This record gives sequence, structure tokens and C-alpha cells, in this order.
Amino acid sequence: TACPLHHFRVRSMEKREDQKDRLEFVRNQINILTDDVKLKIKEVTEEVANKVSSAMTDEICRLSVLVDEFYSDFHPSPQVLKLYKSELNKHIEEGLGRNLADRCSSEVNMSMYQSQQEIIENLKPLLPSGVQNQIHVLIPCRKFDLSYDLNCHSLCADFQEDITFRFSLGWTALVSRFLGPKNAHRVLLGMAEPTFALPRSLASTPCTASTPVLVPENPSQEELMVSLVTNLASLTSRTSMTVIIITGVVWRTVGWKVISCSLSLYGLLYLYERLTWTTKAKERAFKQQFVNYATEKLQMIVTFTSKSCSHQVQQEMATTFARLCQQVDITERNLEGEIARLSKEIDQLEKIQSNSKQLRKKAVQLEDELDRFIEQFLQTK
Repeated sequence: TACPLHHFRVRSMEKREDQKDRLEFVRNQINILTDDVKLKIKEVTEEVANKVSSAMTDEICRLSVLVDEFYSDFHPSPQVLKLYKSELNKHIEEGLGRNLADRCSSEVNMSMYQSQQEIIENLKPLLPSGVQNQIHVLIPCRKFDLSYDLNCHSLCADFQEDITFRFSLGWTALVSRFLGPKNAHRVLLGMAEPTFALPRSLASTPCTASTPVLVPENPSQEELMVSLVTNLASLTSRTSMTVIIITGVVWRTVGWKVISCSLSLYGLLYLYERLTWTTKAKERAFKQQFVNYATEKLQMIVTFTSKSCSHQVQQEMATTFARLCQQVDITERNLEGEIARLSKEIDQLEKIQSNSKQLRKKAVQLEDELDRFIEQFLQTK
């Protein structure tokens, strides 16, 4: 019986060594593949972020087309405008989300599917053959939909329209066109609140020291232009004599016919613009203002949205890899259990073999004693 037990113990020890080698291979490979998968996920997420950022930037540039496609009842009253803005925000959010999905979702799904298949193929050799055949059932590759979550309602909540009539050749429009909106606002404020210079003798008293006025050493051309227009506007608003003198000079130089013709054309242009300032024109102005405002706001969240989409992809791929790692963990536990079972079996076989040796030795002793007994007592008789 010793010889079969010995061969059986040797065979069990060989199996245990194979299982130990298999376990070590699985642990080493999962560590290597974990680093590779992390790099792969990083590459895919960066690709998705760049793709979404580029697509969103293009869609923002085409925002005016999307706004022009919106149709609803428009009226300057506050209640109608509030409802109009709410529906317009909803239209833009749905339209941008749909366009981004058309441009990005299919490519993102394809990239994710290929990456997931590559991860599965790399991890397959670490799994038992029975699990390898059912890997697509245990870890199904489902369709992944990106959520862009633009939230235009809160993004454009502070939008304030300005659809009051403004003549294109009016003083405000000309100053804005010549100096820009910000500088024009400063000039118009200066005209609305003129400051009157006080004589030096009245402005200063013995108790207060005169404070020197700080003048920029190198004023820009824009600041000089604003200062010039402000002074001219202030001078015009304070002295009507200048207007009379200029009118008289122009009257003598050009003639009353040219002046009358110019004034008539000016009046006709004003009348034309005033008559064409209909509800439809107000709606066009509203949409243009909204496009400018929404474009600026949407450009501020391009980076945030692209990072959000890449984070969604990262979570999806990390979840797939975690499920595969769970199967690998089960394989490791099975290998550890098999190694423990073989070790226990080998220990039992060693004990049996040791006991058999002792019994065999004892049997030999008993056989020797029996032979001596026979020689001593039975053969003499």
C-alpha cells in the first residue's frame, strides 16, 4: 500500500504546485492589466472630452440657426415674454442635446465598445474555461447614452431683453457706434449729470490743501476720444448759442434747401424705422440679444460639460473592469481553495504513509518474534 500512496501524494503535490503557479500568474497579470486599463480609460476619457468640447463649440457657433427654428407666440408684455423665454430655453436645451448626441454618442459608444472588448479579451485568460464561455452573459455590453445636462433655464435665468425702439441715427446710437457701448454709457452719463467747474478761489480754502489731479501720463486714444466727446457734449448741453452759430454758418454756406432736404430725409428715415418696428421686428431683436447672451453663457460651461461627459465614460468603463475583476477574484479564491484542499489532502496522505510505515515496521518485528518463537519452542519439540 505504500507505493500507491506515495504516487498519489506526489501527484497531489504536483497539482498543488500547478495551482500555486496559476495563482501567481493570475495575480501578476491582474496587476499589469490594471495599470494598462487605467491608461486606456484615461485615453478614452480624454478623447471623449475633446470630442464633446469641439462639438459643443461648433453647436454654439450655430446657435442662431437653432433659435431661428423656434416658433411661438411673441408679445412685448411681461407675462408672454416670461413664457416665451421658458419655451425658448427648453427648445435650445433639447436641440443642443439632440445635436450633441447625433455628433458624439455613436462615436463614443463605438470607442467604448472597442475598449471594453479589448479589456475583456485581455482578462479572459485569467478566468476558468466555464466562465470564459459565459463572459458576455455575466458582463453584457449595453448601449451607453451620454447625459449633457446643459440646464439652459438656470444658465440664462438672468437674461434681460431690451426691445424698446432706438433710432439708428439717434444721438445714443451714433455715440454707441462710434465709441462702443461701455464708453458711450460713460459719455451719456456725463451728459445727464453735468459737473460745473468752480473758480479756484472758491473751491479752495486756507484750511484745506489743494489735492493735485492725477492725470494719466500716457492716455490711450480711446480715453482721449471719450474725453473729447464728453467735453463737446457737455459744452453743447450747456450753451445753445453754439448750436445757433453753427446752424447760421451751415445755413449761409449750404442753403436752406439742402438743410430742408436733409431734415426731410432724416424724418422719413425715422418714420420708416418707427413704422417697421413691429412685433416681428421686436422678436428678431429679442432672439438676437438672446443668442448673444446664451452664446457667452454656454461658452463658459464647455469645459465643465466635456469633463462631465468624460467622467460618465470613465465610470462606465471602470464599472465594466470592476465586474471583470470580481470574476478574477472568484478565480483567485477558487485557486486558493483548491490549494488549501490539496495541502490538506497531502497532509493526510503523509500521515497515512507515516502510519503505514510504522505499522509495517511493527509487522516486521512481530514476524521476527514469531519466527524466533517457532524456532525456540515448536521446532525443539
